[in-house]
Amino acid sequence: MEQVQRSEIVSAVTRSVQEVFATMLGLRIEPGEPWEEPAVPSGFNGVVALVGVAGAWTGSGRISCSSGFACHVASALLNTPYDAVSEDVLDAVAEVANMVMGNVKTIFEERLGQLGLSIPTVVFGRNYQTRYSGIAEWTVIPFTCDEHSMEVRFCLVSTPWVLRIPRPEAMLA
Repeated sequence: MEQVQRSEIVSAVTRSVQEVFATMLGLRIEPGEPWEEPAVPSGFNGVVALVGVAGAWTGSGRISCSSGFACHVASALLNTPYDAVSEDVLDAVAEVANMVMGNVKTIFEERLGQLGLSIPTVVFGRNYQTRYSGIAEWTVIPFTCDEHSMEVRFCLVSTPWVLRIPRPEAMLA
């Protein structure tokens, strides 16, 4: 069975985050040292955006950051200053997560075949937990931008019971 290596996830996520931040936000963001972490619930304060991946491979991407960084991202994307989390800020974080995970999906589709994305879900608050069924371990990549930080978590596993859809170029052969 084909596997996606942690180094491939780190490379795809890092490339995608840096591309989205540079082209869409005009911000420079730097990756930190990645690690793997069990998918166990833990408390969090701030904003989390979740995007699911489905197809012959399934998984999830999660961007988490402080409220301050969420406002910074929204201000850059919408060219309007935000100093508190609002619907616009949550929508902006959702859109950034969608762009990042969409780019990651495209990178993996070249090798794994067609994948789909869910609509982003955004959670905001204090001392809350998120839990994922069926995900055993995350690849976690921290990033810093100015004085802010965020984490991107990603997991992708083969779904053996899904009918494999051939890649378009394979259908032309």
